Amino acid sequence: MSRDPSSRPHPALPEPEVRRLDGVVREVSVPPLILPVTHGSLADIPFDNADQVPGDPVLSRKGPDGRWTDVTAAEFADQVLAVAKGLIAEGLMPGDRLAIMARTTYEWTLLDFAAWAAGLVTVPIYPTSSVFQTRWILQDSGAVAIAVEHVSQAAALGPERDRLPDVQHMWIFEKGHTERLAELGRNVPDQEVAVRRGVLGPDSLATIMYTSGTTGRPKGCALTHGNFFAEVDNAVELLHPVFKSTFKEPASTLLYLPLSHVFGRMVAVACMRARVRLGHAPSIRTEELLADLAGFSPTFLLAIPYVLEKVYNTGRATAEKMGRAASFDRAARVARGYGEALEAQQHGTGSGPGAKLRAARALYDPLVYRRIRAALGGKVRQVICGGSPLGRRLASFYAGAGIQVYEGYGLTETTAAATLTYPHRPRLGTVGWPLPGTRVRVAQDGEILLSGNQVFRGYWDPQAGGVVPAAQDGWFATGDIGELDDDGYLTITGRKRDILITTSGKNIAPAPLEDWLRAHPLVNQCVVVGDNRPYVTALVTLDAEGMDHWCRMTGKSGVPLATLVTDPDLLAVLQRAVDDANRLVSRAESVRRFTVLPLNFTETAGHLTPTMKLRRAVVTRVFAREIEEMYDGELGQL
Repeated sequence: MSRDPSSRPHPALPEPEVRRLDGVVREVSVPPLILPVTHGSLADIPFDNADQVPGDPVLSRKGPDGRWTDVTAAEFADQVLAVAKGLIAEGLMPGDRLAIMARTTYEWTLLDFAAWAAGLVTVPIYPTSSVFQTRWILQDSGAVAIAVEHVSQAAALGPERDRLPDVQHMWIFEKGHTERLAELGRNVPDQEVAVRRGVLGPDSLATIMYTSGTTGRPKGCALTHGNFFAEVDNAVELLHPVFKSTFKEPASTLLYLPLSHVFGRMVAVACMRARVRLGHAPSIRTEELLADLAGFSPTFLLAIPYVLEKVYNTGRATAEKMGRAASFDRAARVARGYGEALEAQQHGTGSGPGAKLRAARALYDPLVYRRIRAALGGKVRQVICGGSPLGRRLASFYAGAGIQVYEGYGLTETTAAATLTYPHRPRLGTVGWPLPGTRVRVAQDGEILLSGNQVFRGYWDPQAGGVVPAAQDGWFATGDIGELDDDGYLTITGRKRDILITTSGKNIAPAPLEDWLRAHPLVNQCVVVGDNRPYVTALVTLDAEGMDHWCRMTGKSGVPLATLVTDPDLLAVLQRAVDDANRLVSRAESVRRFTVLPLNFTETAGHLTPTMKLRRAVVTRVFAREIEEMYDGELGQL
């Protein structure tokens, strides 16, 4: 493909077209910034990069000594070609499915592009998936091969091989099998890869990505090469300050979110497309990730709200430990005020931060904000945030602290983002406007409908002979509930199936309350309950790091968690947090009682998906007794 989106100056941002019904905004659309790709595939990207900028670094790889070594476009293309020839030598045919089960590693991205170059379809599997989940995805997708990261994963799948007759090959990254594939393909002509690449087009199937499945079995989303191009080309062009970097430092990012998830996968492809230096961080353990961030020093990051909440809460806890909690809280108020003033200026509704606010921000920058930025690697100036709403409070804080957060909303079915915050046009607390080339509609019942070239072809169904379309009349029903304001900005209020209906008939979206409470430094997770109940209650789990800090500050270190969950001082702190959250909603929607659980929700126990989303049905079933106890007797003074 000759088109190079990185070579053009950033165009003027398009304005959304808003459509109303009975005075209410029901639909908003934005024209594409980039014309659709008409030929070629994702497999061409490494080779185009090598032809046009062979010596430019496109990736960095961490060595055993902890140092990062750049990989040039030419070097990466050579590696992709070699591994693709190895896959061909192993007998894999165009259209065959290759599963990848690993953490976020260099080998993941290498094998992804090599598989595409060999004409294959990749099937990501979360590295934390159970043997049953892995077997089911392999069977459903009809995968003929799987690559895993560790020997232990291969050993766990060993007893299942009799049930997986289609799986003919298994490769293990830590055993050097990507290098072995390259050796095996030495005698395969380069032209064989060129031929396989040549028959691929935008409509060719690129990957089958399985949803994390908050209810029931995960579904395989069939995404084409054209879906990815529509997504990444418009996102790169829209987020010009991120991918092209308006600072002296060339744009780069350290990817730590799972490549098994569409968010991480999309950004990995976008970085290759835009020639942004990409690194991989396989561990999300705090100390290991912080070390990788410090060593790599990215200019932007992908994040889920949980990570930004943790950074904020850790900063606050550190300040409190040093006896500077009041100073941190003042700095946080200044940052939020500064961020909100910037937002008003960008929308023409204010003059921007005044002299007093600018002076206060300058005072707190070396004391607080620089430490926040240092926790993210020191050079980060932008964060692309998705997965769930971040909330106005944290979004304005980070903007004031010198980190612009671009919130987005999307699904696996939409190849990640369907809406995004636009540069210089943020509306804090919303997920922005439609990605250029996308239409967003809100149905009468509040469900969000999406249309655009990044919307998937359909769900994979081997019983039906392949892909079953999911969109109706060009619109995909997301199952999410939201609202469009008068200017077309979208706010997510919850999941359609999560809406609670009390016995009085009140419809309640639990997400806003849960998001607010989860942002508290002592709260890890929160589940709001109230469906077919007289009032709303909540199950709360505690954040381990936050509790360690609180126990040290209150002299309760060493007290068992089972005792702490009924501690009057702790319950008083949490009650204040609940009272703050209740100010967001009406009295009928407010949390009237809560129970603190002596454990945390985990993926292993089935409470959470691999992307940290709650499986409500599991939680409410497992903790049915605790829920019933909150409804026993009269409500009394509550």
